[in-house]
Amino acid sequence: MLDHAANAGTDRIALLVRRLLAKRAIERPLGRDDSLAEAGLSSLDIVNLMLAVEAEFGLKIPHREMTPANFRSIARIDALVRALSGQA
Repeated sequence: MLDHAANAGTDRIALLVRRLLAKRAIERPLGRDDSLAEAGLSSLDIVNLMLAVEAEFGLKIPHREMTPANFRSIARIDALVRALSGQA
């Protein structure tokens, strides 16, 4: 059950990322550990992604956690969401 919940979170994050990439007309496969910057997301896109993650998961991301490292990849965002949700 835990694996299913973890996958569901990852899938939700991946969907948010794909939506941002689609707005920039970028279509490419993206793995969990792929760099979002290298995929084509700008720093403004990453800020929008932070806001979308907060809304999607009902979280408030503390300023200390709003770092490029935490938003480098889908896997890193998933780890952050899990930690903030008490699931890590």
